[in-house]
Amino acid sequence: MQFLPNTLSRAEALTAGTASLILALTGCTPNRPADTTPSPQATTGLPSAHVHGLAVTPQTSQILLATHDGLFDMTRKPASKIGDTNDLMGFTTGKNGTLYASGHPGPGSELPNPLGLIKSTDGGQTWEHLSRQGNSDFHAITTTKSGIVAFDGQLRTSPDGKTWDTATAGFTPAALAGHPDTDTVLATTPQGIQRSTTSGATWKPVNSGPVIQFAAFADALEAVGVAPDGTTYYSTDAGASWTKKGRTNTEVLALTANRDENGKPKIWAATENGIIVSTDAGTTFQPADAG
Repeated sequence: MQFLPNTLSRAEALTAGTASLILALTGCTPNRPADTTPSPQATTGLPSAHVHGLAVTPQTSQILLATHDGLFDMTRKPASKIGDTNDLMGFTTGKNGTLYASGHPGPGSELPNPLGLIKSTDGGQTWEHLSRQGNSDFHAITTTKSGIVAFDGQLRTSPDGKTWDTATAGFTPAALAGHPDTDTVLATTPQGIQRSTTSGATWKPVNSGPVIQFAAFADALEAVGVAPDGTTYYSTDAGASWTKKGRTNTEVLALTANRDENGKPKIWAATENGIIVSTDAGTTFQPADAG
C-alpha cells in the first residue's frame, strides 16, 4: 500500500493529482486479471514489479517479500518462490513468526476472491483461511498485543482474525504498523501520522510528526518511518515524536524492522534495485547482500 502507484515514476504520480492518490490508497480492482509474467529480477532487483509487503522472520532472519506474483525468499540468490502464486496485497508478521496476508487468488486457483484474512505458520508454504473470504481485500494489516488491525475500505479490528469490529476513523491509511508486544498502532496518511494506543479502536493525529509513507516497529518503542521522498525518521517513544535521520537513494516500496542478534535496531527496505538495510536507525543504508 503506497501513496504513489508502483506503475508510475514519482514525478508522474505527483502530477496525476488527487484522483490518482485516492486510487493508490484504495488499491487494485478486485477482479482484474492476474499477471502471470513477473518482471525480470535482473532488471528491477526484485522478482516482481509489484511489491506489497516485507518481513524478516525473527527465528531465521529470512527476508520475505510479498508481491503480486506471490511470496518470495529474498535471502536466496536468485529469490525463491514460497508456496502458491497468490497476489498478496496485505502482509504482516505476528507472534512467533506467524504470517498474515490478504489479496487475490492466483491464476487457476479455486480460492475465493478476495482472499479475506489468511494465516501461515510454516513460513508461507501453506495458508489457513481465517475470515472474510470473498468479502475483504485487506491492503494494510498489522498485529498488536490484542489482535489484528486491518483496512479493506474500512478500518477493522479483531482479537483473533475471525471476528471483527469496525473502528471509528476519519482517515484512509496507506500503511499500518504495530508490534505484537504492544497495543500501539501507527497509520500513515497524506495528512500525517495517526496513532492508536488501543489496538486500533481509537486514534489521534501526531500533530508534530512528519508525513511518512511507510512505518515499522523494531520493538515495542522504537519505530522507523520513510517519507515519499525517501527521507527517514526514527522514534524512540512508539511514534509519539520523531527525529529526522537520513535518506534512501531509491524509492522505497516496503519497509520492516526488528532487533538483530546484538539487540540493535535493524531496518530493511525493498526498493526497485533490491533490498537495502540500515543498522544505524535509518541514517545510512547498504544492499542487504553486501558483505
